[in-house]
Amino acid sequence: MSTRHVLLGLLAAGPCHGYDLKRQYDARFPQARPLAYGQVYTTLQRLVRDGLAAVEGTDSDGGPERTLYGSTDEGARELARWAGEITAPAPFVTNEIFAKVVVSILVAAAAARTGQGGPDAVAHLRAQRAAHMERMRELTALKAAPGADLSTVLSADYALVHLDADVRWMTTTTARIDTLTAEVHAA
Repeated sequence: MSTRHVLLGLLAAGPCHGYDLKRQYDARFPQARPLAYGQVYTTLQRLVRDGLAAVEGTDSDGGPERTLYGSTDEGARELARWAGEITAPAPFVTNEIFAKVVVSILVAAAAARTGQGGPDAVAHLRAQRAAHMERMRELTALKAAPGADLSTVLSADYALVHLDADVRWMTTTTARIDTLTAEVHAA
């Protein structure tokens, strides 16, 4: 996710302080990777530097001085351009889980040659599946909680679909582990 574009999107509603942008981000993207305050302010500084946002003023409102940021016309054009782009599907098909399965097969073979124990790819897949299932239960409970807002439900649904795809892949890979092991050893 592009932090700069998300912040520009939040600024589209009107000028905001960095603190308020962080709060809005947390409310609108509840299951997203957390955004640190430092990242908000660093991104805002870059947006100002690049002419996509501007300082609209400062106020203290009885507390420390806070800077008010707003989107520029150039920022609005950049946001529209970004929002209209089609997000490319992931360009690479490998992932960390697959890498760990292949490495486990390689290490187990080397360990077997030396008479030592090694990792078990199937055991790893079972453990990973259990972790995924636990996260799926958490997300299901989160979206079913009384008063769950639509942003929470939709982000949980998105994560659940991806976790489900991973679980199905793990089931298929476990069923094909002997063939994969033979291919890894032959390469």
